[in-house]
Amino acid sequence: MKTDPALRAHSFYAEVLKILKDSKFTFMVAGGFAVNAYTGLRRPTKDIDIFCKAGDYPKILNKFTSLGYKTQVSDERWIAKIFKGKYYVDLIFGSSNLVAPVTDDWFKDSKTAKFFNCEVKIPSVTDLIWSKVFIQNRDRYDGADIAHLILLKHQEINWERLLSSLEQYWEVLLVHLLNFRFIYPSEREKIPSWLLKELLSRLQHQFELPTPKMKVCRGRMFSVLDYTVDVTELGFADVVGGENERRVG
Repeated sequence: MKTDPALRAHSFYAEVLKILKDSKFTFMVAGGFAVNAYTGLRRPTKDIDIFCKAGDYPKILNKFTSLGYKTQVSDERWIAKIFKGKYYVDLIFGSSNLVAPVTDDWFKDSKTAKFFNCEVKIPSVTDLIWSKVFIQNRDRYDGADIAHLILLKHQEINWERLLSSLEQYWEVLLVHLLNFRFIYPSEREKIPSWLLKELLSRLQHQFELPTPKMKVCRGRMFSVLDYTVDVTELGFADVVGGENERRVG
């Protein structure tokens, strides 16, 4: 009798979490599992994301390698993987565009949740949103996760910290907030008025500035692949390196 693939995956996730806990590693469960924990929703997830600090990921990988698991350093700037057959766990220590490394501050504000009978830490709502704002490409867009987190957990968001984290990228935050207002017109008050006024004020001041001299495409902060053509053919300067850039070169 064949075992349900979902049950096999969940059994693997439970094994991983138990090993991490028993080994006393510092880690958090993020991604879709964390969103589900906060919102009570049950959106499907294809794998489980484990957040850790960059200095800890080699120790974690070596532990699992010693136990017979296949491991892989996909990109030592931000992600590694732990495999069991066709199932895997993403071990993430930064964002793919390299602007948001996992730090001690993430653990200071973390919460607890239970997955597969294991109590673990999850990022705060604020950091979970921060980890998702740049995930916008042809195959994956996390805007719905952000909208649901604002809708259901807006009172737990540290808006000042979120603005500070996105200081250089405030337009990305503004777009997500406008997106929320469009999706839930009856829930607009869940976004603090001071924040929206601040961001719109920045936009107004930006209108009065001269056009930047440097021809830059920041699209690759969202998707390296989708905006490669801007760098290779349209003459824009790049702000993010990646595998596709190396292939083109």
